[in-house]
Amino acid sequence: MGGSVKDVKSKGEVDAVVAGGSPVILHFWASWCEASKHMDQLFTHLSTDFPKAHFLRVEAEEQPEISEAYSVSAVPFFVFFKDGKTFDTLEGADPSSLANKVAKIAGSINPGEAASPASLGMAAGSAVLEAVKELAKENDSSKEKNVVQPGLSGPLRKRLQQLVDSHPVFLFMKGTPEEPKCKFSRKVVDVLKEEKVKFGSFDVMSDSELREGLKKFSNWPTFPQLYCKGELLGGCDIAVAMHENGELREVFKDQGIDTTDEAKEKESGDAKGGISKSTNLSSALSSRVESLINSNAVMLFMKGKPDEPKCGFSRKVVEILQQESVPFDSFDILTDEEVRQGLKVYSNWSSYPQLYIKGDLIGGSDIVLEMQKSGELQKTLREKGIIPAETIQDRLKRLIASSPVMLFMKGTPDVPRCGFSSRVVDALRQEGLSFGFFDILSDDDVRQGLKVYSNWPTFPQLYYKSELIGGHDIVMELKNNGELKSTLSE
Repeated sequence: MGGSVKDVKSKGEVDAVVAGGSPVILHFWASWCEASKHMDQLFTHLSTDFPKAHFLRVEAEEQPEISEAYSVSAVPFFVFFKDGKTFDTLEGADPSSLANKVAKIAGSINPGEAASPASLGMAAGSAVLEAVKELAKENDSSKEKNVVQPGLSGPLRKRLQQLVDSHPVFLFMKGTPEEPKCKFSRKVVDVLKEEKVKFGSFDVMSDSELREGLKKFSNWPTFPQLYCKGELLGGCDIAVAMHENGELREVFKDQGIDTTDEAKEKESGDAKGGISKSTNLSSALSSRVESLINSNAVMLFMKGKPDEPKCGFSRKVVEILQQESVPFDSFDILTDEEVRQGLKVYSNWSSYPQLYIKGDLIGGSDIVLEMQKSGELQKTLREKGIIPAETIQDRLKRLIASSPVMLFMKGTPDVPRCGFSSRVVDALRQEGLSFGFFDILSDDDVRQGLKVYSNWPTFPQLYYKSELIGGHDIVMELKNNGELKSTLSE
């Protein structure tokens, strides 16, 4: 410690430092991002001002394991640790917030004073302060441009989709297959060559707009990114692991993608191992497939068994069904090649796993995961009578858990319908806290049910991580005592 910044190269290094219990600040940066460079100067000076804290630095795209562990989707990005646990995060170039958050976990330079752009550190030189002040102005006026924005422009999204769809196998990488510009890209290129599969590629170093847009498009923060038939498989670690356990070859086979050897075999008239191009099934096979699909209300065709999945995608769907407490049956398509190929034709769905509910195809792992996240899966299961209809208690639990800080109020934050709700909203905003809300005047079932559920007869009601904090008086008391923000950030 004592005013130094340490560059870390593995998740294990980070874990070891955090486990010591001292305050730790972890900075994710990128050499191409100007905002990162400015914030890194401030970061270095803050390490001098707060010698009792550990300041760690990670080049986000060069260390995908660490970046993915902390869900980094843009740079600069900071993670704050206290007492061995994640305490807070900060995304974007916000000098004042960085200094204040560091001071909060490591102790202010001048007790009782907030760290601000005008007093960011005793060691910070005038040039650094000027750069930081300018950055703060830009950030206030138009939010940092290097942070990935909530949406993508139509033309950029269309361009990305066209690239992804341009080849059955497509790789976004640094450099070209002939001249990779990073070891991770080189590893994936080597994997694809060993798999003897043809692929298209794009050098993300050649277009910064596309590079940043792709992170949002794919919801994947690092490069390379490997796609198969328009679906993201993952980055370097996933591609290498799938290659080593044979799963990548299975995916290519299931998607009807020829390897160089398979293509030669077909050209010579020997189609061993090739995927059937037939558009019709024998009546016997069609009947058998249909019987399997309808053998259980929820039927999963997967690789392996639920207790021993043979691929990550099958494992993902099994976990989702278990999380939703859904009874289901399964069929291991690796044990029966006839069913494996026949079901693709029957369902017009070329990959596995395949999930069916009451005989209707729901889709593969990506669709099932998306349906779970949106609540559509639970809704479908209820509509088809697989799980019981939602009770008011279930609904209240879901609403309360929909945001870490959740406020049940009269009206909305912009248009409160009572003075108590208005004051609680103001208190939360003054503390800089983000929160979800529900207007209890819009739904009498929720309004009356919540009184019984919480054993609290009045509104507003504030919850943190599904636990009731209290109403107006308790919230205002916490704020006046300076405890509101810490209570809602533990």
